[in-house]
Amino acid sequence: MASSHEEGGAEQKVVGEKVPLTTATVEKGAKLLQSLTPVKQFQQHVCTWAMYSHDMNRKIETHHYAARLNEDLLQCAVFDSDQDDARLIGVEYIISDRLFLALPEEEQKLWHSHLYEIEQGLWVNPGVPEVMQKMELKKLAKTYGKFWCTWQVDRGDKIPMGPPALMMSPQEVPPGQIPEEMVHNRDAKYNITSMQLAQNRADIAGSEVMHTMADYWKKTGKGFVVGYKEVDIALGAGSPLKNLS
Repeated sequence: MASSHEEGGAEQKVVGEKVPLTTATVEKGAKLLQSLTPVKQFQQHVCTWAMYSHDMNRKIETHHYAARLNEDLLQCAVFDSDQDDARLIGVEYIISDRLFLALPEEEQKLWHSHLYEIEQGLWVNPGVPEVMQKMELKKLAKTYGKFWCTWQVDRGDKIPMGPPALMMSPQEVPPGQIPEEMVHNRDAKYNITSMQLAQNRADIAGSEVMHTMADYWKKTGKGFVVGYKEVDIALGAGSPLKNLS
């Protein structure tokens, strides 16, 4: 994969000047002196796909680095690749079906299921033997995710632009299906076969509850888009801005 600042006229992935030696030195020193404890909690790398709720023809390969807070909740930093110049493109929260079913229906509409992508071998932990993944996958098949994309790199954005976008998961019906070419290219990169993984995962079952509002687009053909609304700032009595009015 091309680096962020290639020589020879190649297009840069991001805008900005090359990191000077002084900055690099400070960052290396900070890494040695600081604990970075929250970052060290991210233990799993998951590769799968996502699509924009408001435009499901736009499908992107995603790399989720997950930290488990407890048995019911994971938090993921989502990148566009697993390379050293990967861009942080969003965040996903993953909850158990127990937590999901307690949510109001309006909130459930923002979440997607994981059963299909796990069953079909689209969700993988690169480099981890399938036999090691299986126990975890059986639990994750019953989970739900809410993924906000903050950097739409697939449309060429060189920096994060605009409001966050709600993302959906792969599903068995259009437009939720992932093109075979995309799956083939990903599989070749990691030397795996999604079809074979799907056969090995035939015994994985998801939640029996089918009346939830997750994967809302499948039921209604409707998605969600985030926009801006100008509002008055809520000011307390002691606010400096309050005294200017």
